[in-house]
Amino acid sequence: MGMAAPLPDLFSYSPAVGDGSGTEFSTASDGRITGIRVREYNYYWGGYISGFQLKYESNWTAAVGVNSGSLLEMILYDKEAIIQISGKYYSGYIYELVFMTNQGRFFKAGQSSGVSFNFYPTQKGNELRFLSGRQNGNGITSIGAHWATLRTK
Repeated sequence: MGMAAPLPDLFSYSPAVGDGSGTEFSTASDGRITGIRVREYNYYWGGYISGFQLKYESNWTAAVGVNSGSLLEMILYDKEAIIQISGKYYSGYIYELVFMTNQGRFFKAGQSSGVSFNFYPTQKGNELRFLSGRQNGNGITSIGAHWATLRTK
């Protein structure tokens, strides 16, 4: 039996955080991520991430989670890419998401309470390709990040 040639190290995965109840989601799509929309559900003692969408080239993905709560949006510049995601999770939900770009900008949504996490690619030059995790009909219960080099035409 021959050995399979190893794949080049172009991909990495930041394992999901959160309790992960509910149904799975993935935003995997073609092209570069060009925008982010995040919904935060706020109530009197705080808030959590209720849903989000990613924009690939000129198309928004289907909304993940629920379409309620305050809507925040960031459109990326030409050649701008997401290279780090941090945030917090607590009591079954993702409470905060902070997206950082290769141009030094950041986009924050949600409340700063809970356990911190920090996602970044293990390979130099990689960028966010898609998010996966779970949502339970009220909000995002777990999230993980998939990184890769995007081959440009």
